[in-house]
Amino acid sequence: MKLDALNRRILKCLQTNARQSNAEIGRQVGISSPAVNERIKKMEDAGVIKGYFTVVSPFECGYQLNAIITLRAFMGKLKPFLSHVQTYDEVLNCYRITGNENIVMEVVLKNQKHLESFIDQLITYGETKTQIVLSQVVENKEVKPV
Repeated sequence: MKLDALNRRILKCLQTNARQSNAEIGRQVGISSPAVNERIKKMEDAGVIKGYFTVVSPFECGYQLNAIITLRAFMGKLKPFLSHVQTYDEVLNCYRITGNENIVMEVVLKNQKHLESFIDQLITYGETKTQIVLSQVVENKEVKPV
């Protein structure tokens, strides 16, 4: 799907506040609410808009540690790990990567003991390396429509 200037403006409105009404978006971009609804539906169907979600603070939910964990999978353990990683509540993001390690994950954990227990689960799949996050330098950035 090719994004025209109007679709880009609608996306910008949604990225600013996805909870605003189609009527409000229409007022901002200069078209009717039904036209906004139709354009949003087309962008959803085309996969331009992948979903709507709430950003929750892990800290406020009792998670005191944020860590980056890489995994170098043992022979024959990568596919089982890829199937199982979906079940870990601790994993915020998981990427299959190139290089010496196969996987990099961003995880949140309640405390040091929780970290130890989580790593104990991972080492059945491969060798891990863990870095504790001290602070977030760049806030979750949104993709800006071109």
